[in-house]
Amino acid sequence: MSTHRPTPVTLEDQRLPVRAKLVAAWTSFALLYAYVDILGFYTPGTVEDILDGKVHTFDLSQAFSITALTIVSVPIFMIVLTAVLKPRANRLTNLGVAALYVPITVFNVAGGFYLYYYGFGVVLELVVLALVLRYAWAWPRSVPSAASATGPDAERVRVEQQA
Repeated sequence: MSTHRPTPVTLEDQRLPVRAKLVAAWTSFALLYAYVDILGFYTPGTVEDILDGKVHTFDLSQAFSITALTIVSVPIFMIVLTAVLKPRANRLTNLGVAALYVPITVFNVAGGFYLYYYGFGVVLELVVLALVLRYAWAWPRSVPSAASATGPDAERVRVEQQA
């Protein structure tokens, strides 16, 4: 009696476009950024402090709320911008915003009293920002083909390709 073993199936490993990687990374960052704060409400004394008009050492005010909303909104808008911007603007925007958010993210752990919790959240956020920087920095370049080159640059492109 013989047993039939099915032939193993090899799954196709499709390359994910850099734009999709960046959209996924910004989505992850935005969710982490929000959930670290949301779950932080379970830290003893946090809700009482908020009801007393304080967030850490800051007084609650419209200026504080607008600043907080702006800081949270930028990563959310990066999801959309990454999906729609042209490659060059996309790459530069991703590099600039991710680099700007590294110190902002590190600042969020300063003065926190659940240091392991907030520290872990910041580490996760920094890992995602590092991925954004890596993906944006290594954005694939393309060389224009001689067939598609027109205008004054057409001859230069043909000469460069023949060299």
